[in-house]
Amino acid sequence: MRVVTGGQMRELDRTAIEDYGIPGLVLMENAGLAVVRVVRQVLGEVAGKRVAVFAGKGNNGGDGLVVARHLFNAGAEVKVLLLAEPEEITGDAAVNLAIWQKMRQPVYPVARGEDLNAVRLFLVGAHAVVDAIFGTGFKGAAREPAAGVIEAINASGKPVVAVDIPSGVEADTGQVHGPCVRATHTVTFALPKLGLVQEPGRSHVGELHVADISIPSFLLEEGTPGRYLITEIMIREWLPPRPAWAHKGSCGRVLVVAGSRGMTGAACLAALGAVRAGAGLVTLAVPAELQDVVAVKLTEVMTVGLPGTGEGTLARNARSEILALLEKADVLAIGPGLSRHLETVALVRELLPVLRVPCVIDADGLNALAGDVQLLSRISVPAVVTPHEGEMARLLGRPLEEVRSRRLAVAEEAAANWGVVALLKGAATLVACPDGTTYINPTGNPGMATGGSGDVLTGIIAGLLAQGMSAPRAAAAGAYLHGLAGDMAAREKGMRGLLAGDILESLPAAISRVECKYT
Repeated sequence: MRVVTGGQMRELDRTAIEDYGIPGLVLMENAGLAVVRVVRQVLGEVAGKRVAVFAGKGNNGGDGLVVARHLFNAGAEVKVLLLAEPEEITGDAAVNLAIWQKMRQPVYPVARGEDLNAVRLFLVGAHAVVDAIFGTGFKGAAREPAAGVIEAINASGKPVVAVDIPSGVEADTGQVHGPCVRATHTVTFALPKLGLVQEPGRSHVGELHVADISIPSFLLEEGTPGRYLITEIMIREWLPPRPAWAHKGSCGRVLVVAGSRGMTGAACLAALGAVRAGAGLVTLAVPAELQDVVAVKLTEVMTVGLPGTGEGTLARNARSEILALLEKADVLAIGPGLSRHLETVALVRELLPVLRVPCVIDADGLNALAGDVQLLSRISVPAVVTPHEGEMARLLGRPLEEVRSRRLAVAEEAAANWGVVALLKGAATLVACPDGTTYINPTGNPGMATGGSGDVLTGIIAGLLAQGMSAPRAAAAGAYLHGLAGDMAAREKGMRGLLAGDILESLPAAISRVECKYT
């Protein structure tokens, strides 16, 4: 599903209205009806329920007036609180305001500080709130009286249904610069907006509903390469079939080069991630002195000892043995727990440019490239890099805060400059591709912020690559399935104390849920 900026959405609205003759009032009516459906979902029977509708002076407020009319017709007691004077309302919103007034229903302007006392009283008795104050054109921080209204809405503790976007979130960036509505549900129209799927805006959305408002579907699909919210349907279509005649050799062979003294857990988790993702054969290569350790931990994975430095890390001269192992592998995963020993760094830098199979590079595999990141552009095979924000900052030589505040731009710039798939981990993981396509992952939870979680992701992506998926799809599907497994584990065990091993255990069920249309 495409994700758009506020400007792109306004252009789609304009095209629908001017080029296809769909009146703006029709779009507004459909938008309002979509919100009403979610309000009904929240309240159940709406007759007799009290609903406070906060409407701004733009089209977002017009949508709110449509909501008010339909809820009133369904028997709800509706209060429309207008954050403008009635004469300030124009266009299609003014038409809906006139209809509301002809129905002999009052509007309550909220223009002064003293009006906030009335707002708080309305909220005390309300069963639900509809936020139609600001739309996708909003930028900056809310000023009074909107700022006070938003704070009152949040303090009320009532369920809030936001119209298109929670008021206070910037549609293009997800940035929040002042008071911002914390919605229980957000009903966005036609396509998700970038600000709804990026932090901190994402944390204000609640449950996201994407509503059809009758814009022609082919218009919504245009604009590739573009940005896409990963969906279960996409992953179902991408996952390679498992034929009845499948055998371990036909399901992909992964070589994981990982681990160092004290970091064998990372290596094992990556190997198990590949197995759980469906790879037929997985081999874990570690420093020779650690082979017995990982062999005891793993029963479903083959292990190989490589030349070491004597310090529990891989030696530079392990290169030839790794290349020999890759003759029987379809994919290389390298980096988890590998260490930053100088010989290991040299090994990574010399190995990557001569690879003949796709690779996933994580953790210390990435740290080895700090200061020489353009080496990535010399990789001649499909490659996926999976940095967290700190690793991305080291690779780019930029402040961490810059990476955090410009996640989307940073990931897309990295993919374009390096010629690899750049997966930037974090809340709403980003998968940026060299062709300009970017995937945004909606799954995952804070409980997954635990040691080893990223190592599992590395293995999952490698396992999917080994089964024949392209690098962009393997990275996007890996992020989605990893997050979904984490969500399923959190529902069963809770987020606090969630382990990377819990994600592994839930992964087959997560894949099964995606593959089975009716589960």
